[in-house]
Amino acid sequence: MRSVLAALAISTAAALGVAGCASQSPETKRSTGEFTDDAALTAKVKTAIATDVGARAAGSINVETYKGVVQLSGFVDSKDMAERALAAARKVSGVNSVKNDLRLKSS
Repeated sequence: MRSVLAALAISTAAALGVAGCASQSPETKRSTGEFTDDAALTAKVKTAIATDVGARAAGSINVETYKGVVQLSGFVDSKDMAERALAAARKVSGVNSVKNDLRLKSS
């Protein structure tokens, strides 16, 4: 669990470092501040999922954030796992809404 949290912390630091170089693009229409906020929010959601659902689940769930809207995608083992990941994402401060595109693995 600690290794997952350490990896998340490192990826957050890397994302924030890249965010400092970002500029407003016509395609994304996010300011540098919004980009940085979204990167930090993504890291917080990943950490919440790892804490509430487990490191194994967190590794199979992709998290993307755009202007405070979080999208979850990937494959999970059970409906319960998907619901717990969704609940974990929704409780993170700063999340405006969550789009749940998680799919169940076929048996």
